Amino acid sequence: MKPRDPDSCGGSHRGRWLVAALLLLGIAGGARAQDNGTGSAGQSGNPPAPAATEPPPNTAAKDTPTPPAAKPNEKTEVSSRDTGTTFKLRVNLIQVRVVVRDNKGNLVDGLKKEDFQILDQGKVQMISTFGVDTPQTRLEKAAAVAKTQQQDKVGETPEERIVLPDRFVALVFDDIHLTNMDAVTVRAAAKKLVESLGPTERLGIFGTSEQVKLDFTSDKAKLEETLQQIISRPKMGKINDVTNCPDVNYYMADQAINKSNGQILGVVTQETLQCMYGGNQQELPAARTTAESSLQQALFAGDSDNDFTYRALEDVIRRMTGLPGERVMVLASPGFLLTTKHLDEMGIIDRATRASIVINTLDARGLYTPEILGDVSRSITDTAQTAGLKTMYRTEEQTENEYVLQDFAYGTGGTFFHNSNDLARGLKEIAAAPEISYVLGFSPQNQKMDGKYHNIKVTLLNKQKYTIQARRGYYAPRKVDDPEQQAKQEIAEAVFSQEEIHDLPLDLQTQYFKTGQTGAQVSVVSKIDVRGVPFRKAEGRNWDNLTVATVIFDENGNYVTGGEKLLEMRLLDTTYARLSKTGLTMKSSFDLKPGKYLVRQVIRDSEGAQMAARNGAVVIPY
Repeated sequence: MKPRDPDSCGGSHRGRWLVAALLLLGIAGGARAQDNGTGSAGQSGNPPAPAATEPPPNTAAKDTPTPPAAKPNEKTEVSSRDTGTTFKLRVNLIQVRVVVRDNKGNLVDGLKKEDFQILDQGKVQMISTFGVDTPQTRLEKAAAVAKTQQQDKVGETPEERIVLPDRFVALVFDDIHLTNMDAVTVRAAAKKLVESLGPTERLGIFGTSEQVKLDFTSDKAKLEETLQQIISRPKMGKINDVTNCPDVNYYMADQAINKSNGQILGVVTQETLQCMYGGNQQELPAARTTAESSLQQALFAGDSDNDFTYRALEDVIRRMTGLPGERVMVLASPGFLLTTKHLDEMGIIDRATRASIVINTLDARGLYTPEILGDVSRSITDTAQTAGLKTMYRTEEQTENEYVLQDFAYGTGGTFFHNSNDLARGLKEIAAAPEISYVLGFSPQNQKMDGKYHNIKVTLLNKQKYTIQARRGYYAPRKVDDPEQQAKQEIAEAVFSQEEIHDLPLDLQTQYFKTGQTGAQVSVVSKIDVRGVPFRKAEGRNWDNLTVATVIFDENGNYVTGGEKLLEMRLLDTTYARLSKTGLTMKSSFDLKPGKYLVRQVIRDSEGAQMAARNGAVVIPY
């Protein structure tokens, strides 16, 4: 894994791995594993020493040599290498975040695991994990992460406290389709959202024109400054924008050309004859030619604006895919027509679903009434013969515009906020973390690894009066001929999540030593209780392999650095007995610049296909 920009991310490319199980220390002669002179990594089971302002003696900034690979005839108990071995496959755990509201729209709390039912392709599934997510539980998780850093907390300032993000919200303004009037209203509503931003949330601001872009941050001043840049920025816009002759919109062009509605060409021809040729019937052929050309131009302009919008949404989804935690996109838009671009719409829903991104949408028009005369700032070119039909076209267009917003939300398990002028409340409802949500997990029974989409439905038993917001499906993993590659995919998916996995008993601690004014060496120390590892007994030994992936993100969720190792274990019974008392400790080291970092570690064993995932944190003061 490579960082996008190592200079901006705050760390070096180099992650030094010390497989401290050589720490099997007493295995062959009682030697102790050392980490650049800082002491044993773990047979004693003692926690790492507190960080010092300067490295202790003999802490040269160089890698500890990795022992040579074992020869086939050597009875080595532990070895490490960069490439994998054969893995068994595990059954994927599907997690579903559920928000429950009563008939007044209020959040419902106090629900239990037995209140819920999950159906996968119509078949009832066993809920294997259950959790309740509230502001209090989020703070508790943040506090638990903070405790992984072995630091002296005396004299700690508020700026030094570890509060790292677990929720990312992309606020996307459809400035291609927004009017300036709508932009002003939605900007004011978004400002209130920024003011309520929580300590574990990060907000990014993006425009579909891609002329406005602020990556995920907690800096409220920058967020508010960026909001002021939200204005109408159409790429193509309306044709005949000055004369409005003829007055042709995207809906009319789509109906006339894509839907073969011949009535519309006649309407536009009559309007053109009147506004351009003064009603001279001799110019009817010329008026018809102009009408056809205007419809073609309007269709091209509308399609182009939609294409730009879809590509911008894809870029935001791509950016969010690598963020470690809950990911929500909020699209503020007046909507736009689907026309023949429905495959692009489905592509957005598909990409978001695969990346576990919920899309919530807000109709930026608020509680609107159709503009039956069109844009009053432009000349009205309707004739007595065409006024009634033009009113119908405008009304139908404004109604159909919201369908895409509805599809994005419902297709990804999100919320569509519309028919209300209280946009501030709407943004808070769809962008802010709900005060109460439930996280259900299930492992699909008899799942076929065919990569196909599975419909899921969450229901409440005996509580039908409530409404439920939850994802509507997932993609089953696709069978990979190489089991090792499949295992790597599972590890990668776990790394870019923040959900903890407890299949294997794992404790995580972090510490740092300053190596100068602008750098530090960060150590990530992992301790595994081998009694929870499903070893395979063969040839008088206990066999298993552990893949250990450690990734470091900065305080805004950007990938900084990481590494992966395979630890091969063939333990004698005496060694297994000793490690059952002390635990198996591993250590990895990374060079980082001052800053706040989230440490994410995922461990997977080959025999039982079980995993562990933990979050840690480290703050390196400037």
